[in-house]
Amino acid sequence: MLRRGAGERGSATAETAVVLPAIVLVLACCLGALQLGARQLRLQDAAADAARTLARGEPASSAAGRASGAVSGATLAIEQDADLVCAVLSAPASTPWFDLGEQRARSCALGGGR
Repeated sequence: MLRRGAGERGSATAETAVVLPAIVLVLACCLGALQLGARQLRLQDAAADAARTLARGEPASSAAGRASGAVSGATLAIEQDADLVCAVLSAPASTPWFDLGEQRARSCALGGGR
């Protein structure tokens, strides 16, 4: 049987101490990506809701209120494309560690449906 030398005592602890910050960093990046993905889904759902609201003929303030209630910091831009009413929402894409610019979502609905 081979015996470990006296110089190897505690080496597993030292290796863990060296690798642990990298593991924490990778975990933080994964959690940030999940957070941004979930925010994009909420933004897309809010854009669809705002487009339907505008297509029913409700005021833009109502659609903007619903959008900002669903996603904090969201701003609404309205586009007309023939019979379609489109809502474009944008919101800051940031995590607690990084500011990644802006997330955008666009959704259209057939206008005139009352």
